[in-house]
Amino acid sequence: MVGIVFALIAGVFVAIQSVFNARVSEHVGLWGTTVIVHGIGLVFSLAMILLAGEFTGLGEWSQINRLYLLGGAFGMVIVYSATRSVILVGPTLAIAVLIVTQLAVAMLVDANGWFGVDRLSLHWSKPLGILIMIIGIVIFKWRG
Repeated sequence: MVGIVFALIAGVFVAIQSVFNARVSEHVGLWGTTVIVHGIGLVFSLAMILLAGEFTGLGEWSQINRLYLLGGAFGMVIVYSATRSVILVGPTLAIAVLIVTQLAVAMLVDANGWFGVDRLSLHWSKPLGILIMIIGIVIFKWRG
């Protein structure tokens, strides 16, 4: 249940962040927005490390598979792409497509056991659910 609560929190902030980033980009451009967002994120992350006292794990970072360190670069792509999408198609469609894409990729990661996750069976209902979500987006945008 706690995992669901964190997912709900992330969903709220992803939607709001994309709109905020679009407003920031009106003044500093998309790449400037990306730098600002990650710079502020760095400051707040360092503050949280100080508050939580989580210094012990930082010494282990040299043991991390280098592939997984690309998550920081992915963050740059995410901020840029989500912000650009909100600017071009609006928050609702941008976030809807983002969510369905995330779900489809996560399903593939689970089904194939990529990146060290436990492999889960892929029942036909999972791709069907994603297809229904895509149809929902089409219906949602049909007359709007």
